[in-house]
Amino acid sequence: MNKGRHIIIIGAGFAGLSAACVLAKEGFKVTILEKNDQPGGRARVWEQDGFRFDMGPSWYWMPDVFENFFALFGKKTADYYQLERLDPGYRIYCGPDDMMDIPAAMPDLEALFEKTEPGSSAGLRKFLKQAAYKYKVGMGEYVFRPSHSITDFIDLNLIRKSLSMQLLSSMSKHVRRYFKNPKLIKLLEFPVLFLGATPQNTPAMYSMMNYADLAQGTWYPQGGMNEIVKAMVSLAGELGVEIKLNTEVTKIEVKDKLVGSVQTDTRIFHADFVIAGADYEHVDQHLLLKKHQNYTPQYWDSRTMSPSSLLFYIGTNKKVAGIKHHNLFFDEDFELHAKEIYTSPQWPTNPLFYVSCTSKTDKSVAPEGGENLFFLMPIAPGLHDDESIREKYFDLMLNRFKHITGQDIRDSIVVKRSYALNDFKADYHSFKGNAYGLANTLSQTAFFKPAMRAKHVKNMLYTGQLTVPGPGVPPAIISGQVAAQEAIKSLKKVSGI
Repeated sequence: MNKGRHIIIIGAGFAGLSAACVLAKEGFKVTILEKNDQPGGRARVWEQDGFRFDMGPSWYWMPDVFENFFALFGKKTADYYQLERLDPGYRIYCGPDDMMDIPAAMPDLEALFEKTEPGSSAGLRKFLKQAAYKYKVGMGEYVFRPSHSITDFIDLNLIRKSLSMQLLSSMSKHVRRYFKNPKLIKLLEFPVLFLGATPQNTPAMYSMMNYADLAQGTWYPQGGMNEIVKAMVSLAGELGVEIKLNTEVTKIEVKDKLVGSVQTDTRIFHADFVIAGADYEHVDQHLLLKKHQNYTPQYWDSRTMSPSSLLFYIGTNKKVAGIKHHNLFFDEDFELHAKEIYTSPQWPTNPLFYVSCTSKTDKSVAPEGGENLFFLMPIAPGLHDDESIREKYFDLMLNRFKHITGQDIRDSIVVKRSYALNDFKADYHSFKGNAYGLANTLSQTAFFKPAMRAKHVKNMLYTGQLTVPGPGVPPAIISGQVAAQEAIKSLKKVSGI
């Protein structure tokens, strides 16, 4: 029944690949049009002189989401890549000779809390019990709703559960109910730094991220995060999905409220249905005529975006002693940096930053005797970006890295590449150069997010980090699944498509 229907997906990121696999399994002809020369969206790879860098996501959390996705097709992640749980999951530096390693085992984690703040292990158990409930309800019931309107949530059972989700309380207040030690507070608040708001403005519902972090653990797919992309591309190929790289969509043709074709510089693709997994604002504002757009420029300008990032991909010709796979440098004022991202956008005064060293876990990502390093500094979207600013902050991060770890890597750098706002815009048409999508504030949660459904086009949907359920690799995979199911429902209803 579905074989004659052609579905075009714009963008081969996690959401696009996810949607493509679900639709192909149902028998549709699916073509993905990808702007760049490799699939994966932000999860591309860059290789030089024997170093292989994941360009985007570097944290593997919520392993159940990945397993559940592949299980839809009778597969397991182990069919495609080998996972390793990191222990410690990561290290937090609070200053020279002042650090916390976050252990994988719960008894060890409770001991760390107790040592840091006597009596806090009992608080941790209560905190994580609540967080586990939020994770179960949030990831099991909330995220798979398309959030077309409030009616998606008019469910007495869900409303009762929502009362326990703490939607109206802030993460900041919630964490401080249980803990007083500033180090523990930083540990529990750090995951929300990338959700797009300060802990004071992020709903306490997102303590579910702490459950994903501390209880489910931090994992690593051998070969790097791009192994997930390879797995999804392989699965898509098995299902008959066609992926066309270096194929940028320039226009979406709509007639009588139906997409008829999708145009690129060199070709026109007939489409019975379109799912846009590229940057939502770009598709909405630049690929459609004004009368077919969901929103106005003013609407988009008023959105609260998650951070952008200043990134450096660094290869060294020596080993770097002491550091772990994931390293968070929280030796400066967390609240000031968050304010300079979200409240008063500017290049930060004394930034926090993150360093990944995947070669600590994976020998394949660097030549023998070298290290693969990934420096990331969260910054506000929409800032001015140039080479002199990048170098200023690179120098700052290297100086802090040396001061805190005692390791000077300056003279051992043999590969270096920077990546920031201008690159996000050029490579992904990223709105304001954001790196993580739309902020997860209360006013931008569920049906308050940009709509998945195209309001003025009957056979078009949006998916990815600027719509439901939100930013991050697991939510993007779920977003693709939800969009695919909504497309299937729509195709069943609309005759003549």
